[in-house]
Amino acid sequence: MNWEKYYDLYPVNKELIWLNNCGTTPTGKPILDSVKNFLDAYSQKGIFTEVEKYVQLKKNISETIANLISASPDEIGIVHNTSEGMNFLSHEFCFEKDDEILLMENEYPSNVYPFEHWQSHGVKLKFIPLADNPEKFFHNLVTTVTKKTKLISISLVHWCTGMPLPITQIGEYCKSQNIELIIDGAQGVGLVPVDVKKMNISSMVFPAWKWLLGPLGLGVIYNKKENLEKRIPIFKGQNSVINADEYLPYKSDWKKGADRYEYSTSSMSDWVYFKSSLNMLNEIGFQNVQNRIYELVDYFGVLLKENGFEISKDNFSEKTGILSVTKNGLDLNKKIQTLKDNGIICALRLGRIRFAPHIYNSKEQFHKVIEVLTRR
Repeated sequence: MNWEKYYDLYPVNKELIWLNNCGTTPTGKPILDSVKNFLDAYSQKGIFTEVEKYVQLKKNISETIANLISASPDEIGIVHNTSEGMNFLSHEFCFEKDDEILLMENEYPSNVYPFEHWQSHGVKLKFIPLADNPEKFFHNLVTTVTKKTKLISISLVHWCTGMPLPITQIGEYCKSQNIELIIDGAQGVGLVPVDVKKMNISSMVFPAWKWLLGPLGLGVIYNKKENLEKRIPIFKGQNSVINADEYLPYKSDWKKGADRYEYSTSSMSDWVYFKSSLNMLNEIGFQNVQNRIYELVDYFGVLLKENGFEISKDNFSEKTGILSVTKNGLDLNKKIQTLKDNGIICALRLGRIRFAPHIYNSKEQFHKVIEVLTRR
């Protein structure tokens, strides 16, 4: 692959070294051109433009995502963010008093707040203790489960440390215990391989704007067919029902697929943005994208260790695209500000500096980061 091509396609590289791609991602030229072309056409013909059509956009996005996570397109819905999708899922359940929901210690709020309403119904929220490697985390999970545990909702990859969780193993365990498994895929989809069927994932939600290089304010919900057949969403809008474009008489039958969560008109420009980013990644090959990110992380990791940094990923058996680092005697808050002052974008998470490169980054950029990190 000619990775320099993608470096040149991202104007951010002229201004910043963007290493927070598991947080938000900037826009590349192909995506910018696609959105500009659509808006130019929309300014001329509005919804009658032939440049992009709503139905075809939806089909393209759903099929690409479905192929990526080994789902069916009708199990894919487009939502606004992880919090919205998790709220959809949480409100579909019928738990009883003293039932238990298991979440992860130090989890991102999007995978905690949507379940808190159950506490007013006597349902208990319990937290699985975090661990420094996947094997210990699985042990902690199993020892936290009780006969009252009905649902486990955890991340694909930990948002602070980058640790890939053993989802296949957890999925098999949940299946054996008749426990529902929901996944927050924010830090993982597009970075680590996902097969929702093999992993026994009942439902999953993730945003567009991280490893998938999509727009802020757009996300994806996966809900398996069996769930769609027996559960009802909390929101119902004009677009939730069959024959949605026939406004009268009012409809009572929900759409059969996960597009029922697209309860009203969505932003087509965001969909064009997302389609463009997915098409670019798909043309490269998602496996090639993952391998390139791992290659960059490994290269950067060697540089960091040569300069005395401790890296969380050294404790993981699986590869990750997130480098969570620290160093004895280092004032992390001061160093984060120094990095930002030098145009290096990263994050401080759980007492560590978090770096997350993507395909448009270069190995040369890492040497600049090291120079700033080690500067006195």
